[in-house]
Amino acid sequence: MASYTPMILQYLEIKKDYEDAFLFFRLGDFYEMFFEDAIKASRELEITLTSREGGTDERIPMCGVPYHSAATYIEQLIKKGYKVAICEQVEDPKQAKGVVKREVVQLITPGTLMDSHTLTDKENNYIASITSEGNMFGFSYCDLSTGELKVTLLDRVEDCFNECALLGVKEIVVADDFAEKWGPILRERYGVTISLQKELDDETKFGARIASLSHPEEKAAVIRLLSYLYRTQKRSLDHIQEALYYQTEHFLKMDEYSKRNLELTETIRTKDKKGSLLWLLDETMTAMGGRLLKAWIDRPLTNEKEIQERIEFVELLKEKFFERQELREKLQKVYDLERLAGRIAFGNVNARDFIQLKHSLKQVPDIQSIILGLLSSPNKWETSLDACEEVHNLLEKAIHDNPPVSVKEGGLIKDGYDVKLDQYREASRNGKSWIAQLEQEERHKTGIKSLKVGYNRVFGYYIEVTRANLHLLKEGQYERKQTLTNAERFITPELKEKEALILEAEERSIELEYDLFTEIREEVKTYIPRLQALAKAISEIDCLQSFATVSEERHYVKPAFSEDRKLVIQNGRHAVVEKVLGMQVYVPNDCYMNPERELLLITGPNMAGKSTYMRQVALTAIMAQIGCFVPADAAEMPIFDQIFTRIGAADDLVSGQSTFMVEMLEAKNALTKATKNSLILFDEIGRGTSTYDGMALAQAMIEYIHNHIGAKTLFSTHYHELTVLGEKLPKLTNIHVSVSEERGKVVFLHKLKDGAADKSYGIHVAQLAELPIEVIKRAREILVTFENKDETLAAVIKEPKSQQPEEAQLSFFDVEVSDEEQQKQKLILEKLKNLELMQMTPLDAMNALYELQKMMKA
Repeated sequence: MASYTPMILQYLEIKKDYEDAFLFFRLGDFYEMFFEDAIKASRELEITLTSREGGTDERIPMCGVPYHSAATYIEQLIKKGYKVAICEQVEDPKQAKGVVKREVVQLITPGTLMDSHTLTDKENNYIASITSEGNMFGFSYCDLSTGELKVTLLDRVEDCFNECALLGVKEIVVADDFAEKWGPILRERYGVTISLQKELDDETKFGARIASLSHPEEKAAVIRLLSYLYRTQKRSLDHIQEALYYQTEHFLKMDEYSKRNLELTETIRTKDKKGSLLWLLDETMTAMGGRLLKAWIDRPLTNEKEIQERIEFVELLKEKFFERQELREKLQKVYDLERLAGRIAFGNVNARDFIQLKHSLKQVPDIQSIILGLLSSPNKWETSLDACEEVHNLLEKAIHDNPPVSVKEGGLIKDGYDVKLDQYREASRNGKSWIAQLEQEERHKTGIKSLKVGYNRVFGYYIEVTRANLHLLKEGQYERKQTLTNAERFITPELKEKEALILEAEERSIELEYDLFTEIREEVKTYIPRLQALAKAISEIDCLQSFATVSEERHYVKPAFSEDRKLVIQNGRHAVVEKVLGMQVYVPNDCYMNPERELLLITGPNMAGKSTYMRQVALTAIMAQIGCFVPADAAEMPIFDQIFTRIGAADDLVSGQSTFMVEMLEAKNALTKATKNSLILFDEIGRGTSTYDGMALAQAMIEYIHNHIGAKTLFSTHYHELTVLGEKLPKLTNIHVSVSEERGKVVFLHKLKDGAADKSYGIHVAQLAELPIEVIKRAREILVTFENKDETLAAVIKEPKSQQPEEAQLSFFDVEVSDEEQQKQKLILEKLKNLELMQMTPLDAMNALYELQKMMKA
């Protein structure tokens, strides 16, 4: 029986360890793929599928990409969530006996990208791990490109999912059993790549990185993640920092729904940054500052001291315009120090990266001078703004100011840095000068003005004479080397000797330059911790100057924090909407809440601004707790521990959940987790079901929040009948969005006032949308009918069921019935109540209904 060729057997043996990845198998100048990889890659990359002989009767599917342009194809696959294993030749083909030895040198995955071309400058690229043995979950995450490594302990797997959504994790490393149970949810709902790490390396391998961790689950989560990274990357990861433990309780908590509804980092509709809070506040000048700003928005602070430290520095920068502008100019010249440090450690840094590092370090003394000039007392940045002069001086002395991209073709190292390199260069330059002089001498000797001395990689140096001038050469003057169509090429012993000298000098020069470059890289690598500390300091300064710039340009005010849970916002605005409106005037609104006024019930028509008002209160709180000034004339507020929102309508098609179910889940999240120090925003609760069901749910939630939670709550509703709750719930206050009604049409004033709206104005809004006039007229007729029939509804809301007399309760049946009839009705109701409808087939349900109907008619 025919078997595969040795090369295909080698491919299959390597592929066994990388079943979940495309294997890029190096053959000459191409990366080739075979079998299923080839079929799938040809479809995903839209490249030609071919085939080749493999030793068996059937041809093997094959496709490939050129080695020099492989990065583009790899990027396409990674963006689609795939993994790519790079398999290189690890021995010289000339010295190989049999099949050239090949090994996978790196596994590239969505969470392990390092190439700056495939990464977004102002976004982290996180890979995470989840580990659980008991009731606790260890959750760790890392950005391989920057070296950031953090870990926390969580109580529930849902909290792990929320962290994944918050961080935008691209890949999650887990054990087999976890992947089997939760992998589908992570893939389908969050779009992450699932990777397995079965065995954990010994913790002694990671030393200082996990030294500060005490809980077993914390250590296990970090070790699982690092074990995976070392196994797949197969190179130095010295830039990965010590694992930093964080507690989610130290930050203002927001679930994925709230983050989405408030449009903190992207808009709901387009998923773009433009139109989000991040877009508004991002006046950062560096890539690292942009990434930190996003992290701050995702995790606002709850520690007042830390918040005040940020706000006071923002205030100082806001007042010092010229110093701030100078600071911005200096920051603009600072490159991405975090990712440069990562590339240095990873070994894929080039000479141009070093020039970026040198230019960045050159700005640090000026940045330090500006900061120290602003702050008279010692500050945390005084020591961390470390210019790393040794690194700057080394790079200034060693690396050419305009080096090539490649590190293996020479032209990297300056003259005077290394004596041996200077000697090689001198030999090469002298040889080339001799070549130029030889050309002039030979032209003079032969009288052939077109004679030239040239060079190519195949034949080396040569003397070229056109056919028309060959008769001017003496017999045996030169040794013929190559014949061309219109010329002959010759050599001389002297020229051959000089060629050997020049080429040897150039070859050794290039080899020595690469060795010197590697030495410089290893020297700079020892400064990585200092460079990372510098990057952290510059990132923080960049974020705070961004806050100051936005606050000054948009006339924001410094917030104050109250200890008695007062929330007072005078003439507050929705920061993002205000910017989008541009020259149009945004109508500001006040918000006043205190321990006696905890719950605001907001009524008024659609499009009048209820949702915008609710969002602006939440965004103002978030802006204050990240250390930024806020859009208002004055603001005093408590420090919130959590924000919950139920705003907008959206199906969760992946989970098979309707709009109403999503609404109820978001409401449940708030009702079960909120504390009195939380902020709850509920917008139009209950509209996904019938009017009475929705109204009943809305009232029940309002009462529960009022009586049991006590959180600051903004509750907007179209059920203006609920406004009677203001009479029975002492901490509830009715407010409404005012409108002007003229000749049956409404004008939205976008102004909030105390008191309840008298109606919902739904038909007026439909009229503004220009529905057919016949529809509008008929709707008004029907509305009058409904309002006449609905006189008891307000009474039902006003008095809870338990306080109403038994005979006042509504019944499905006629009130005046005999005792016998009442017994029959009770029996029918009991049977109806005990039906398990969700477990019945449609036919069973029809039969049960038929039996109940027969009993009614009997």
